[in-house]
Amino acid sequence: MFEALKNALKVEDIRKRLFFTFLMLIVIRIGSQLPTPGVNPDFIREFFELQASEAFNFFDAFTGGSFTNMSVFALSITPYITASIIMQLLTIAIPKLEELQKDGEDGKKKIAAMTRYLTVGLALIESAAMAIGFGQGGLLHEFNASSIIVMTVTLTAGSAYLMWIGERITEKGIGNGISIVLTINILSTLPRDLVHLYQQFVANANTVALGVLAAVIILLIILLVFVFVVILQSGERRIAVQYSQRIQGRKTFGGQSTHIPLKVNTSGVIPIIFASSLMQFPIVIAGFIRGGPGAETGGGIGSEILNFMNSGMWFNLDQPIYTLGLIVYIFLTIFFAYFYTAITFNPMEIANNMKKNGGFVAGIRPGKPTVEYLQNILNYIIFIGACGLVIVQVIPFFFNGVFQAQVSFGGTSLIIIIGVILDTIKQIESKMMVRNYSGFLNNSGGGGNTF
Repeated sequence: MFEALKNALKVEDIRKRLFFTFLMLIVIRIGSQLPTPGVNPDFIREFFELQASEAFNFFDAFTGGSFTNMSVFALSITPYITASIIMQLLTIAIPKLEELQKDGEDGKKKIAAMTRYLTVGLALIESAAMAIGFGQGGLLHEFNASSIIVMTVTLTAGSAYLMWIGERITEKGIGNGISIVLTINILSTLPRDLVHLYQQFVANANTVALGVLAAVIILLIILLVFVFVVILQSGERRIAVQYSQRIQGRKTFGGQSTHIPLKVNTSGVIPIIFASSLMQFPIVIAGFIRGGPGAETGGGIGSEILNFMNSGMWFNLDQPIYTLGLIVYIFLTIFFAYFYTAITFNPMEIANNMKKNGGFVAGIRPGKPTVEYLQNILNYIIFIGACGLVIVQVIPFFFNGVFQAQVSFGGTSLIIIIGVILDTIKQIESKMMVRNYSGFLNNSGGGGNTF
């Protein structure tokens, strides 16, 4: 891999793209430390010390600590992610948008422009809600109209600027710009979490032997989860497809064999994001309403329901009843895995395209039987992938609840990090392959082409 990286740096175009990406990441991390004008830092510190919910930790991991710092990048690219998901769903529901998507580059540019406008709109709503909700509890030094406007404009501009950086990385960098921005934010929180684990389980151990054992167990768990996520992300079911020969004039077409790759994790992290958002949204709203440090937390049946929805209360040995909320979370994850795959993957369209081009699955008749065959396999794969997502996500919940190992990253973060790293490596490999260099994943140790 190091030899392949050395070869990549020898290529001027790749070297410039890597350097540009590196500079943009530095800009992101600097912006994550710039405070928003008029914000009271003491409020933020006290507010997060009182939070038992994982909702804000989940959001803070996605923003790279910018949320707890209430920096100019506090919203990060979460409005863009939400806007992209909304546009993707609307593309399926609205025929005109579906036509635009199929209209080549021009259509995609128009949809991208709509996504940008929607991003700014969502950022305005989120930043205004944050300024008003937290401002009532003491977030702002002066809670008035001008302070709210300044904070709203600042956070909206910061989110829009991060979106612009992501698009520039896609255009002039190594690609996957938005994903790389999200990944660098998540990675920036890992050192803090590892230090927290070290201080809690290793440094505070009664003996050196127990400290060493704790360190080994932590590293082993991280390694096992990492390997499991890699397998989950790279696993796929390949359906063999045979194309019949056809003769046009003096030329013969077709006759080759290929396959349809169906990823085990067909929907990525979308089911986890949707399920987590639905479970944590009421808790976040309750946090806004309460106003912050010193506010009344309330009680009664409303608080009990929030405790069931709060992932920070799951696997709590003192109050195990709240772990029942995990059942709802698992159900939502599996449901959204099927739902999102259903609107993004159309077996009928694939079967029709195969039929038009003379392709068929061995032993399966073209047309409706092929659609049913693909759908049955897809249902089976979706369930396996959803179960894998649940396992990856539940592991951090278990250790946070039983051992109080409070860390901001979880299964969602690991899936995003590994997925983006693998995709980025493949993109660099594709650029190197053109120049007859070996790649990262298929490196044989030399400089020749191994593809």
